[in-house]
Amino acid sequence: MSTATESVELQQEQPKAAGQSWWQRDGADSVKRNLALIGVLLLLLIIGAITRSDIFLDPSRLWSNELTVLTQASSIGVITVGMTFVMMSGGIDLSVGALLALASVWCTTVATQDMGAFAMIFTALAVGAGAGLVNGVLISYGKLVPFIATLAMMLSARGLAQNISGSHTQITTEPLILSLAGDKLLGVPYMVIIFLLVVAIGWVVLNRTTFGRRTVAIGGNTEAARLAGINVRLQTLLLYVLSGLCCGIAALMVVSQTTSGSNTHGDLYELSAIAAAIIGGTALTGGRGTIIGSLLGVLIFTQITNLFIVNNLQLDIQRIINGGIIVAAVLIQQFRVTSLWRRPSAKPSATS
Repeated sequence: MSTATESVELQQEQPKAAGQSWWQRDGADSVKRNLALIGVLLLLLIIGAITRSDIFLDPSRLWSNELTVLTQASSIGVITVGMTFVMMSGGIDLSVGALLALASVWCTTVATQDMGAFAMIFTALAVGAGAGLVNGVLISYGKLVPFIATLAMMLSARGLAQNISGSHTQITTEPLILSLAGDKLLGVPYMVIIFLLVVAIGWVVLNRTTFGRRTVAIGGNTEAARLAGINVRLQTLLLYVLSGLCCGIAALMVVSQTTSGSNTHGDLYELSAIAAAIIGGTALTGGRGTIIGSLLGVLIFTQITNLFIVNNLQLDIQRIINGGIIVAAVLIQQFRVTSLWRRPSAKPSATS
């Protein structure tokens, strides 16, 4: 029956594709969007060159500044990769910032640090993945709405992090952990390398594996995915575990940057990750998005923040502008979806 359905869909798509170049088809939308985002990044660099020519027109200072931008984007970028998967399935994860804080506090407790760097790494990853597993169970098998389940986890994780740390900052001096932010490979900080590796793995998983195809299928039409034989509950659970695992990785990066674990780490990271994914073209309703787009979304937000910092502009103005960017991105998505619905269908062929 599925074969017959696929043949019908192919017959419907053939007249639509006739006479169109690849660039005119819907399949090129993600490429167009990513090129537009690259154009926005170039525009931000031009603005930087106009406002701070001493930095942006000096090659050595520009390279140093952009490495700083990439380093600042790394932890949020890793979380955004996990958030992209969750959003593409039609879900949302509001707990990512709190999970980062919880993982950072748990892995910097005295008992964990006494066991060495690998114990800290394992603890951060296990706490993130474990909390993600709880989210997944509540949503998949407890039938809770993702917004409610992850909101509850956000509050609980923050409270638990505060309880474990006693509201104190926990300092770490573990050399291997600190080297993530302090050391470089061929002039590139380890933080940036980890970020790019997570992006590369995320791209492969989303675009070249069954797991990625199932994620897109669930986001596009959950019932159709279920009828096609996909275990929707298990897939959803694994997606939230993946999101939590990304939080654990990001926690190690933040601990390395700040040399500490704190229940205040990751404040508003959930909003930044969601905003970056939206800017990158990930649909709030699921079924559409790209890892590269989310990467560009993170870089745009971080570059805007950097422009505010180098120009000594106030944080409140930055947040107002970032809010406007989010609204504009959602409106653009809304108009795009509306245009797709209003697009006239292809005329039936003579043989049909």
